[in-house]
Order: sequence, then structure tokens, then C-alpha cells
Amino acid sequence: MKITQVEAIPMRIRREEAYLGGLPPGADREAYFLRPPYRALYSAYFETAFVKISTAEGVVGWGEALAPVAPEVVQQIVEQLLAPALIGRSPLDVNVLWNVMYDLMRERGYYGGFMLDAISACDIALWDLCGKILGQPVYQLLGGAYRQRIPCYVSGLPRPTAEERVELALQFTNAGFNAFKLAAGHGVRADAKSVAALRDALGDEATLLLDAHWVYSLDEAVQLGHALTDLGVGFFEAPINPEDVESHAQLAAAVAVPIAHGETERTRYQFRPWLMQRAADVLQPDVGRAGVSEVFKIATMAEAFNVKMAPHLSVGLGVCIAATIHVAAAMPNLYLLEYQPPVFEIANQLLESPLVCCDGGYEIPAAPGLGVALDERRLRQLQA
Repeated sequence: MKITQVEAIPMRIRREEAYLGGLPPGADREAYFLRPPYRALYSAYFETAFVKISTAEGVVGWGEALAPVAPEVVQQIVEQLLAPALIGRSPLDVNVLWNVMYDLMRERGYYGGFMLDAISACDIALWDLCGKILGQPVYQLLGGAYRQRIPCYVSGLPRPTAEERVELALQFTNAGFNAFKLAAGHGVRADAKSVAALRDALGDEATLLLDAHWVYSLDEAVQLGHALTDLGVGFFEAPINPEDVESHAQLAAAVAVPIAHGETERTRYQFRPWLMQRAADVLQPDVGRAGVSEVFKIATMAEAFNVKMAPHLSVGLGVCIAATIHVAAAMPNLYLLEYQPPVFEIANQLLESPLVCCDGGYEIPAAPGLGVALDERRLRQLQA
């Protein structure tokens, strides 16, 4: 069985409420915008890039890159650089093909970013193909499931005030969820107060997490880390610029709250110094940026350091979510998986049968491959 076609499909879905809440004043809905205090570009749309890999026998595998901005870049990389290297090859050679794709631009320094996002989308599609060809779900191909449901945390709580965030968290608590992550980074005192408000309302049994979006200096992060320790926070995510491994190592040594890192990294090579320097207690690779192959290898490497995994899962839609669930099921050192309710709702609109997340956990799709089928007609209507 050989690969005969590789197609990338960029898409945008308009939403009335942008990711992480409403648009800032003056933001143009037709363009990308900044959301202070965060420094990254955001879009008023949900944007992604799907990859469809087909064989001569008519078997199709679907992949998806986490592409929250400029999904057309992923499309060009897939169709111009990766597709020629895949066509004519066996989709069962999934690990071989990851290395083939990675080596295409390795000597030119493309170790991350859009190049690895595009490779990841193809890698996910290849695993989906393998499962369909062999009649097995992806988690089984990875060695089996350690758990029947994937425990998750509600991510973001995108409301402007502490009172509204507490109200939203209580709604999810009533629906069976008991773990929550704040999208913070608004100053040491403000972040500590936000977490304290949730702790007071939800009690000691709730798992609380904080994402600082890389806004703090080392000294500020140490100060906030001590406060988060006192509040019983499960992890302190992205406190300092992601390039600064050494400061994260100093922070991890100085505070008891676990330090989480990883959505910026793509490969085991990039995660290795974080483990060697004990700079992170929880790793957060994103399957839409690292692929099934690399995330599973990263998890295996982390296990040797007694480091837990909490895969990042933000605006990836149905295929990316399904792939992440399968990898999470197969890793022994899973902590929690991210759950973005507004994104999950959009993702299910693109699937023929919806994914299920309820009572604090994801159900694992059981059909061969990723266990999900995209509504291709709907997908083509939304193609960018």
C-alpha cells in the first residue's frame, strides 16, 4: 500500500467570542491583533490546517497542525516540501517518514515553528492511516491504554473579573469538573488574588493551575511561585521567556509549586535540556506541533526523569483533539489533559460523530485510527 496524494486544507471559522474571551478595543476582526499583556498574535477566528493523506486503495488518513495564525504557511510547506517526500512511500513506515520529513530542512536550521507544525500534521495523518489499515485504534498501536478515560482540566476561564471566573468555574463544577487553569500573567498580586478567589470558592479538593504566558522575570516568578505553593496550585505554567532554560531551572529549585513548560517546543531534542537541567516538573508538548510520534517519545524520555506530562491542547480542532486523547491514553506518566470548551464545541461541528468530554474526562475514540471522521463537505465550505 502506497501513498498517492497529500493535501493540506487551511481554514478559518468566525466566532463571536475570540479565543481567551472578547476582542480588545480597536481590534480589527479581519486582521490579527495583540492582547496585552501577552505578546503573541491572536486571531478573531479559529484557524487551523488539516492534512489529508490518501492511498491507491482509497484509505484516507487525516492530520491537523496547531495553526492559530497563518494556516496557509503550513499548507505551502506540506504541499511543496513534504508531499513529494511522502508520495510513493508506505504509510506504515510512520517513524521512518517522520525522520525523512525532519531531515529535509534540518541542516538549514528549521528545528521548530511552521516546519514542525506541518510535519506534525502529516505525522498525525500517517498514524490515522496506520490504524485504519491495521484495524486498530492509535492508542493500541502505541502499546495500549493505561486508562479508559483521560482526566482533564477546564482551561482559561475567559471572564474579565474574579467573580465571573468563580461563577464560570462553579458551573463546570456542577457538571462534574474539578480542575481549572487560569489564563493569567496580569501581575504577581493580581494573579495570586485570582487564584485565591477560586480556592476560596472551590475548596481544597479542586485542582488549580496557572498559565502566566511568559510575562515574568525570574524574581517575579519566584515571588508568585511561593504564593501559588501556599494556595496548593498544581502547576505554574510558562512563567518566564521560553528560551531561558537556566532561569526556569533556578525557579524550579527555588519554589515547591511544579513548573510546567512545553507548548513552544516541538521535538525531543528541544525538551532534552529542560529535563537535564531539571527546569520543568511537567512537560506540555502539543500534538498539533510535535505530532503523535514525537509527543510519545517525549513522554517516554520524561518518564525516565520522573516528570509528568500534561499535553497542551488549545485551539486544535477535532483531529488534533482526537490524536492527543490517543497519545494521552498510551503514556504512563500523564497528569492531566487540557480541555477548552469553546474550541471543543467548534471541533465537534466538523466531525460526523462528536468527541465526548464530560464529568472531568475525555472518552477515548475506539474505532480504528484516530476514531473520528471529518465532515469533509462542511470542511470544504470553511476552507480559507
